[in-house]
Amino acid sequence: TLIKQKQFDLHRVRSHIFGVSEAVRGYMSIMIFAFLAWTALGTLFLQGCSACTTIAVGKDATVDGSVLSSHSNDGEGDTDPRLVLIPASDWPVDSKRPIFYSPESFPRYVGPDRAATPIEAYATGNGDNGPTAFVPICEMPQVPHTFQYYEETYGALNEKQLGISESTCSGVFGAAPKGIEYPDYGTGKACFSVDALTQIAMERHTKARDAIKEIGALAEKMGFYGAGLFEGTAESLIVTDTEEAWIFHILPDPSGASAIWAAQRVPDDSFAVVPNVFIIREIDASDDNFMYSSSVYSVATELGWFDPDDDKLLDFTATYSDGEYSHQFYSGRRSWGVYSMFAPSLQLEADYVEWRISKPYPFAAKPDKKLSVTDVANAMRSYYEGTDFSQAGETSGINLAGGPFRTPDHVAGGNSTPFEILNEDGDTGNWERTIGLYRTSDSYITQSRGWLEDAHGGIIWFGPYAAPYSVFVPFAAGMKSLPHATLGNHMRLDKKTLFWAFRYLGNYVQNKYEAMMGEVTAFQQHAMQRSLELQASIDSLMNGGESSDSVLELYSANANKVLEETWEFSDHLMFKFADGQVHATPTDVQYGTSTPPRKYSVKGVTTKEAPIVDQPGYRTEWLEKVGFLDGPPPPPNCEDLDWQCGHAPSSSSVSNSGLRSESTKDDASNNASTQAWIVYIQGKERALRSNTVTCDAVGDVAAAVKKCSPRSMQKNVQHVLSVSPVQPNGGGQKETGRV
Repeated sequence: TLIKQKQFDLHRVRSHIFGVSEAVRGYMSIMIFAFLAWTALGTLFLQGCSACTTIAVGKDATVDGSVLSSHSNDGEGDTDPRLVLIPASDWPVDSKRPIFYSPESFPRYVGPDRAATPIEAYATGNGDNGPTAFVPICEMPQVPHTFQYYEETYGALNEKQLGISESTCSGVFGAAPKGIEYPDYGTGKACFSVDALTQIAMERHTKARDAIKEIGALAEKMGFYGAGLFEGTAESLIVTDTEEAWIFHILPDPSGASAIWAAQRVPDDSFAVVPNVFIIREIDASDDNFMYSSSVYSVATELGWFDPDDDKLLDFTATYSDGEYSHQFYSGRRSWGVYSMFAPSLQLEADYVEWRISKPYPFAAKPDKKLSVTDVANAMRSYYEGTDFSQAGETSGINLAGGPFRTPDHVAGGNSTPFEILNEDGDTGNWERTIGLYRTSDSYITQSRGWLEDAHGGIIWFGPYAAPYSVFVPFAAGMKSLPHATLGNHMRLDKKTLFWAFRYLGNYVQNKYEAMMGEVTAFQQHAMQRSLELQASIDSLMNGGESSDSVLELYSANANKVLEETWEFSDHLMFKFADGQVHATPTDVQYGTSTPPRKYSVKGVTTKEAPIVDQPGYRTEWLEKVGFLDGPPPPPNCEDLDWQCGHAPSSSSVSNSGLRSESTKDDASNNASTQAWIVYIQGKERALRSNTVTCDAVGDVAAAVKKCSPRSMQKNVQHVLSVSPVQPNGGGQKETGRV
């Protein structure tokens, strides 16, 4: 019943039990169905359960020797997107380090215990934080000194250039946070979420290897819990320093009080992608490019999933991954998307049977050309444009789901959310999972540059809100404060923050996505280029011995400039594309919000129209698909109705039964009114043939029936002039067409 109610896939359940020894099978069945029962209660530990994409790039694969990592925090709508600086701290001897439950929703933490000096963003009663400080669920010995670092949901970059990027995964085991009770499950035993582990790494370490060893050991000793129980029970981190990039995978062990983990080094000349699924495969115990817990082998051996006497290496993903969640290709399409951008020469296939058994993509690969921060930023915005899976713009084809302007963004909820039943047969639907995503709370790129001093060598490129609509703004690892612009969140509108500036932009672009995104891309490129130039200038000043504090503050000034320009840019788009029109804006103003009005004579007659460039309307193929051609027909033709309406031409022979009588006088005896009427209807006939019949209309008439523009009038002028002139006294061509 629980399985039926929650739409769980029995094939996934069977896959855990199939092939396992009879002695173990009963244990597995009890464990799995206990997990399903818990999930059926709707319990999620981390309410902002993320579905993130991460990329790692080794130092020999980048244009300047940087080590890069990227992260998109693809939560649902309440994930805390603030970038907060955690100051360095000195701690008394025998201090304890508190470990807090990680809700991820705003506020992700409230209290005074994260640093030796107060952190205003986390202070009780500050803004919407609430009056109550968090109480720790565990504690551990504190070290004498902890480093300064930046964090959003996760620790991101510390003052020693250690970088971390996170991606939630599904594992075959789940666990609960210590001391918190859940119905029909009991009390959790695990102390560490991945959020807390990243904080420990940031506070204590300069090298990726050392950070991984400690957080892995802590999770084994004190327990690890994931974002959920059925989905999101496991985690992956990219951990970087100035020399190396590592992929770290972790999940709870069957007891719920310990952990299973493995890590693999990304080759220096390669990049790797982690899209909400494990990617580490065969672990070579003799290779120092691997690290792992002893439980990797002991648990698999105990459950009959691995034979230590076999010559085969243990495949970590095949053994401990629960596969892709939500739908097939949910993760793999993103891997394929990044490989298609960075290494198209590999010509990797987009389709595969199942992630764990198909092994569709390598752990890492060499890029076709060396990569930059800009390249990674572009990948984080990707909707697969230009491929067979394009979800945006011209390359997405008809794309009815994208509306008339081919937007790639499809909101969640109701019948558009996976696992909802759409019809009597129980069919469900899914959207293609893209890398760029409207529901992203924030994205960032960490850049570690070992040839520079840590204070300015380490950079976090922070992009609040969804990457397709945001600008990645740089901040240096050694800055002593961050501007207010980094503190926006979903719970309160604050136009002084980058989050809300980009959120406004992203939502407004939906009104005319295809046309506006060209300008958004140009805006992003301009901002990125200016930031790169600023970075080069700051590096030069710092290398020349300038005071670091004052120089690094230039990054805050740049962030505030981006904030100001984003609002100006949004106003520009509002003006330029309002109501389906395209208005000309001044070329001497960067983000214009005006256009010259029409010019007119002393009598008010237009001599030059206002420069509305276009009224493009909708694409023909979209109109055909949505039933536009089945809409109301044109007005009835009076001739077809035997002149029961209108006025029949004098040459017609109809009865007087209509609403209006016919004109009976012959051409020779036409009076002045009749002659004027004939001239008028002949002119109208010519206008109908040349499609200029409504070009001179004004007001609501023009809005209702206008079918031409100044350009179409010019196009048709030769046709109009070719029509025979009117002979007011009845000579020449006789007009007998529709009136």
